[in-house]
Amino acid sequence: MINDLDKTLEELLKKDLPQELVSQVTISFDTPDDQFPPSSVTLPAIDLFLYDVRENLELRSNEWIVERHSNGMATRQRPPIRVECSYLITAWPSESAPNPAQDEHHLLGEVMRVLLRYPTIPAGVLQGSLKGMEPPLPTTSLQPSRLQSMGEFWQALGGKPKAALNYSVTIAIEPFEAIEEPVVVEKIIAIKPDVKR
Repeated sequence: MINDLDKTLEELLKKDLPQELVSQVTISFDTPDDQFPPSSVTLPAIDLFLYDVRENLELRSNEWIVERHSNGMATRQRPPIRVECSYLITAWPSESAPNPAQDEHHLLGEVMRVLLRYPTIPAGVLQGSLKGMEPPLPTTSLQPSRLQSMGEFWQALGGKPKAALNYSVTIAIEPFEAIEEPVVVEKIIAIKPDVKR
């Protein structure tokens, strides 16, 4: 499911970034450490590093979902668990760029423009198990990251600090099986007459 989210974000960027960028930029999901880029990534690149996955408690629901069928049966299912996936997005200019910082900021600005357009992920770009997911996948852009300290984060990765965007998407995961059971359509209450002997 997380792999489908990666593919969805890649599809969103490829669809909405200016075509001249799409044709020359690699989209990566690798760790932005001191070894970046790996041999599989050609610069310039946009890197979406998934650094945090946790339940979104604000969207937790305990109400069962009941779907009635025409055959007198009903399907009862617990609501899905809403999981927030947080990405740190960085831009990596070509090594031959005359002004690397300017290219990096241009790439980040274009990515930011795309992400800010959508408070939810558009249905047309959803991939794999995310296709048809309801409710729509809400996003959060440019909010404080869940990282304690950006300085410590970059130090832990062995890299130099870089400009980065924080981006979160909330997906729904259904870990519970549905229960099928008969529908109770009427209740009959039988009262026995009070018989005195």
